Amino acid sequence: MTTAAQRPATGLTVVPVEVGDPRVAPLLRELGDEYSTRYGKDAHAELARYPDEEFTPAHGGVLLLLLEHGEPVAGGAFRRYDDTTAELKRIWTHSAHRRRGLARRVVAELERTAAARGYRRVYLTTGPRQPEARGLYLATGYTPLFDTGADPETIGPLPFEKHLTTDAQTRKAPAP
Repeated sequence: MTTAAQRPATGLTVVPVEVGDPRVAPLLRELGDEYSTRYGKDAHAELARYPDEEFTPAHGGVLLLLLEHGEPVAGGAFRRYDDTTAELKRIWTHSAHRRRGLARRVVAELERTAAARGYRRVYLTTGPRQPEARGLYLATGYTPLFDTGADPETIGPLPFEKHLTTDAQTRKAPAP
């Protein structure tokens, strides 16, 4: 029998959604639980740190979900950091669908969308207790803006950046 973790990341639909869409609930719940487990505090408050409207096209942002058979299996968002920079937030893969390359797909979709909207740079931070996120960003071409040889716990949030290429800027992004 093939498990979700063994299935390739094919047959997925990318959809832009509002934070209040019921399909976003698993993303917010699992991220909050994961952050609370790793950092020992109620991280659900961290997810509420930015107003929902910052993740809408009208405010320079987007929230995307990857759906498989209509169900959310991964997602992520960006918000306007400045006039030329999108800040990635809320990168998530459903706990039952990890190890399928879905996070890479989310990051690539967010980069394409950001480039299509005129952003030239992507910025993000991840927590020091999230080695898989750190690995994802390094593997997908992000430049660490910190000493990678230092103990992550001594740094705090780990910042990364990536300059979007002309090629990425010319690709069609999903409609908002």
